Amino acid sequence: MNTKGRALKILLLSDSHGHLDDRILAHAAEADEVWHAGDVGSLDVVDRLATSSKMLRGVYGNIDDAAMRRTWPLNQRFTAGGLRVWITHIAGPAGRLPKDIKAGLKADPVDLLVCGHSHILRVGQDSSGVLCMNPGACGLHGFHKVRTMLRFTVCDGKVENLSVIELGARGALRP
Repeated sequence: MNTKGRALKILLLSDSHGHLDDRILAHAAEADEVWHAGDVGSLDVVDRLATSSKMLRGVYGNIDDAAMRRTWPLNQRFTAGGLRVWITHIAGPAGRLPKDIKAGLKADPVDLLVCGHSHILRVGQDSSGVLCMNPGACGLHGFHKVRTMLRFTVCDGKVENLSVIELGARGALRP
C-alpha cells in the first residue's frame, strides 16, 4: 500500500490481560492499524481486535500462554507510513534500555521502539534519538491507577498528533 503523504491512524495498546471493552473496540475501529505490545491475555482478545480493526499487529508478553506465543512473535519489526517500528513487550524506559535492546537498535535501527510490561505510560527519546513509547495498560489487572492507550498518526516516517486515551480507573469499566 502506498502511504506517501497519507497519514496512518494508529491505536497503540498493551497489557489488556484478557480485557477488551466497547470503548477500546470503538477506538480500534477508527484506526488504520492497531498495535498491541503484549500481555494480551487470550486469543479471544486477538480475534475481537482483528474483527474490529483494519490491520492488527502485535507481540506476546510474559503472561501470555503457549497458544498466544504460537500466534504472535516476541518481537515484530515493520515499516508503517515510512516509520521503522520495533514492537517488543519488555524494553524499559527510553533512558534505561537493556543491553540486548540497545544492541538490537544498533544492529537494525528503527525510528520507534514500542513496549509494554510496566503498565506505566511513557513516551520519550533515548540518547540515539529513537522514540520510545509505552502506552501503559488498558486492562483491569495490575498496579496502574488509570487504564491508558495511545493514539497518533504516522505520515512520511514521522509520528504526529500523539494523544493519550484514558479509559478510567483500573478495575472500573466506566471513567
